[in-house]
Amino acid sequence: MKTEQLIQHAIDATKDCHVPYSKFKVGAAILMKDGTIVKGANIENSSYGLSMCAERTALYHAHLKGFRKNDMVSMAVIGPTSGPISPCGACRQVMHELMDGKTPIFLSNLKKEIKETNPESLLPYAFSSKDLK
Repeated sequence: MKTEQLIQHAIDATKDCHVPYSKFKVGAAILMKDGTIVKGANIENSSYGLSMCAERTALYHAHLKGFRKNDMVSMAVIGPTSGPISPCGACRQVMHELMDGKTPIFLSNLKKEIKETNPESLLPYAFSSKDLK
């Protein structure tokens, strides 16, 4: 699958956003080795701390469907930003935990500007299970 197609799936995911407060729609899409696309959209809550980002929604959804880090080929995230969107710190931590560190992540915006990165680059000094021993 081409990067542009995965980004289009992320754009399509924004149709499921619930953003009555910020109006800031973010979509995510993960391509799995078997061709499955798992999407995520940000969901806001009036108690802002209870809101959920698109990236985490997609990753948790994938995990609940039985996919694991070795099943993931790439991820696309899109939002209405001036340049390619940047995941928040919480999403970076979850990406580091649930994705292989080298999995390509394509960050984009509505102008379809693209920046390619990966979980290791997004969170170079991540807290991990190794820190719990």
